Formats: sequence, structure tokens, C-alpha cells
Amino acid sequence: MPPTAETHHQVAAEVAEQPRLLFGLSLLAVLGCLALAVSILIADRVVPDHDWIADTISDLGAGRYEFIVDIGLYTFSAALIGLAVSAAHVHLGAWDWSIGIIALVTFGLLVFLIGARNEYGDNDDEGWVIHGYLVYGVGLAMTVACFAMARGAARASPHYRRILIATGVVWVISAPVFFFLPTDIDGIYERYLGGVAFIMVLALAHLFYQRSKQQGGM
Repeated sequence: MPPTAETHHQVAAEVAEQPRLLFGLSLLAVLGCLALAVSILIADRVVPDHDWIADTISDLGAGRYEFIVDIGLYTFSAALIGLAVSAAHVHLGAWDWSIGIIALVTFGLLVFLIGARNEYGDNDDEGWVIHGYLVYGVGLAMTVACFAMARGAARASPHYRRILIATGVVWVISAPVFFFLPTDIDGIYERYLGGVAFIMVLALAHLFYQRSKQQGGM
């Protein structure tokens, strides 16, 4: 039996956007940024002999108090994957938006692995040390996510496109510098890069939050 107009209407209703889901995942994205920032601030004060200007976040993620920063990293990882779920739920683009979704998932998984491996900041050189590769992957995933999602984000507002492109440009220029900095200032520079990443996350969170309001969810 061929589908009727009523059947099409029922199917459309079943696949409609879920504003409460978008709202919850947007909230998770904000929480992820806050959790990571707060965990770093707490660890800065708790970890003995830590210099927040010279010592990196990786130094906080190893040793006795590693769980503090790990909690922040895991929450931020969940935030990134939550954004990917939102982006898949509200697909605003073509192939580039799809690549952006994959980049967000990859970004989130890499952040999780950085926290889980616990091989940084303690001069670990035993076994297969992959921290450096994970960091390179984060840099690439962040870059791809910014530029790949910009065109689709413009469908919601041109402001999102400008923010994502500007953030991507700043990231591409700034991130490689970290590897050439002297060790007495790379800690504060790494925190600056984290702030750049937060801009992308919060911009997308705001996009999906506004989408949830437009759909009448909150």
C-alpha cells in the first residue's frame, strides 16, 4: 500500500527535533567548560610546588592529585560528544557539517584518552607513549570542527559562522606556537589555548540552545 499524506505526517512527527534534548546537551557543553576550568583552578592551588605560568595542565594531570583535572577532562569530553549528538540531531549542513560532527566526536574521545592514559607530566617513557600524538590529534580535530561547521552554522545565524571561522583562524595561528615556547611560560599559554577551544564549544552550545527555544522546548 503506498504511503498516504497522513503517514508522512506521522513519520515527520516522529523524527521532529527534540528541544529538551538540545537544551540538556547545551547545558552539558557549558558544564564541561566550567568543570574543566574549575578543576584546573583547584589543582593549581592543591598540587604542591605548581607554577601555573610555567607548568602545563598536563603536569596537573599526573601524580597524587591527578583525579582533580581528570574529572574536568572527562566532563569536557562528554560536552564535546554531546555537541556532536546535537549536531547530528539538527543537521544544518551538507558533507562539511557531517565532517564537523566526526571532528567533535574525535575531539571528545582524544580528550578522554588524554585523561585516561595518565602518561603526561611525569616523564613517562615506558611502553607506548602516545600523549604527543593525542595532542596533535586534538589540534587537528579542533581546526576541522571550526571550519567544517561554519557554513552550516550560518543557517542559524551569520554570527555563528564568523565566530567559528575567527576561532579557527586564531587556533591555527596560535596552537603550533605552543611547541616552540620556553618551558617557563608554556603553562599559561596552554591555558590560553584552552580558552580558545571554549569559544567554539560555547558558540555551538548557544546555537543549539537557541534552536531548542525556537522549537518551543524551554
